[in-house]
Amino acid sequence: MKLQYSYSFVLRSAALCGVALLSFLNCSSTSSDLSNNTDNSGNSGNGGNTSGDPVQVWLTKGDQTVKLQQQGTSYFSGTSAAGTTIEVDGSQMFQTIDGFGYTLTGGSVQVINQLSAAKKQELLNDLFSASGIGVSYLRISIGASDLNSEVFSYDDMPTGQTDPTLSQFSLTKDQALIQMLKDILIINPNIKILATPWSPPVWMKDNGNTMGGSLKPEYYGVYAQYFVKYIQAMQAQGIRIDAITPQNEPLHPGNNPSMYMSAGDQAAFIKNNLGPAFQTANINTKIIAYDHNCDNPTYPLAVLNDTTANPYVDGSAFHLYAGDISALGTVHNLFPNKNVYFTEQWTSSTGAFSGDLDWHMKNVIIGSMRNWSKNALEWNVANDASFGPHTPGGCTQCKGAITINGSAGYEKNVAYYIIAHASKFVPVNSQRIASTQADNLSTVAFKTPAGKTVLIVQNSNSSDKAFNIKYNQKTASVTMPGISTATYIF
Repeated sequence: MKLQYSYSFVLRSAALCGVALLSFLNCSSTSSDLSNNTDNSGNSGNGGNTSGDPVQVWLTKGDQTVKLQQQGTSYFSGTSAAGTTIEVDGSQMFQTIDGFGYTLTGGSVQVINQLSAAKKQELLNDLFSASGIGVSYLRISIGASDLNSEVFSYDDMPTGQTDPTLSQFSLTKDQALIQMLKDILIINPNIKILATPWSPPVWMKDNGNTMGGSLKPEYYGVYAQYFVKYIQAMQAQGIRIDAITPQNEPLHPGNNPSMYMSAGDQAAFIKNNLGPAFQTANINTKIIAYDHNCDNPTYPLAVLNDTTANPYVDGSAFHLYAGDISALGTVHNLFPNKNVYFTEQWTSSTGAFSGDLDWHMKNVIIGSMRNWSKNALEWNVANDASFGPHTPGGCTQCKGAITINGSAGYEKNVAYYIIAHASKFVPVNSQRIASTQADNLSTVAFKTPAGKTVLIVQNSNSSDKAFNIKYNQKTASVTMPGISTATYIF
């Protein structure tokens, strides 16, 4: 989490949304959010035509009066109304999708575990089951992130001591996280997991501190073995790590924990140590470069341009606290055989539901997908009402998808709905297909493995917008409320 962008990000969100931030309505959400709602608000139907192919509609409004509720069905016909048309073309196929989700931080685990057993199971089922919102991708930290209650690695030593053989390596401090991952895997055995470190053990660093510093060159080989041990230890617990990044936000050494890692250092680490260590240990976990902001695509390009590092690298990961989401497309176009991923974006405690819904849907969900990303992840799953826990110096304004209120209940926040509008309807191995955009309507479309077409639309207009969905020479006429998100399934 990059704290230096907190206030500017909120201001930029408002500017990009083009609307005044609305005050947050403090209302509790329950599982009824996912229930069918035949109220036709926000959907005009198709002029009374109910004889064509049906279009299922799910809606979230920025004013929070409707949140992930199913609307009245629209229908395709041979005619269309005048005005804007969004055309979906299933013959133009792009990337396959690995999933949508969050980072399961140690702090998220800590607060979720405060729920009663029944409430905890209800929440996990809601998040990860097909009957809930079907989250299909999780990011976790290797050791502590800044949203843990304390800083730790898996091989901490007393000051002045080192452990080059990693004889003291242990996952003990992450047992609660490991157990929750096991619980989640029971619900969704196929969930993909990306792991990334915020810092190596401090004895490997040139400043001997959990914050900043760089990896000492003499410990490159040892640190590669640290990754190997981690992946093998997690596998022994029944948890497969699909991918890793060498360093979270490598150009942001001011977080706690954190570490600075230049592009040259990352390329050297991958080609000389990490890649060969994985190869020797027969580990097929993907290595994904960068994992930082869209304002510096030269970093992942430098790693990919290294001809020795390149074969070990699956692709590049991005955040959007600075830069433009088009950076993913830029990197993809230069290296079309390498993947791109979107791995983190926070919602702030000072943000507003409407502004965050609009900006994140346009950029994190729709923007990343239209720029070839294989996933889209919001930041932390859960926190308490004080936006904790966090490390000393860690993020104090990070608002999770869920707020845990003691043992009895929880609230669903805007990040829940941002992800849900994709994760509930676009399963793993769906494929992005072409869709047009117009009139402040941002769109992305997918073909699912079951053959369904899913169209996600963000209406950034302040007023209702009527438009046609055109597919296979037929059209369905619909209307979306201003500042709202809709998912159409047909």
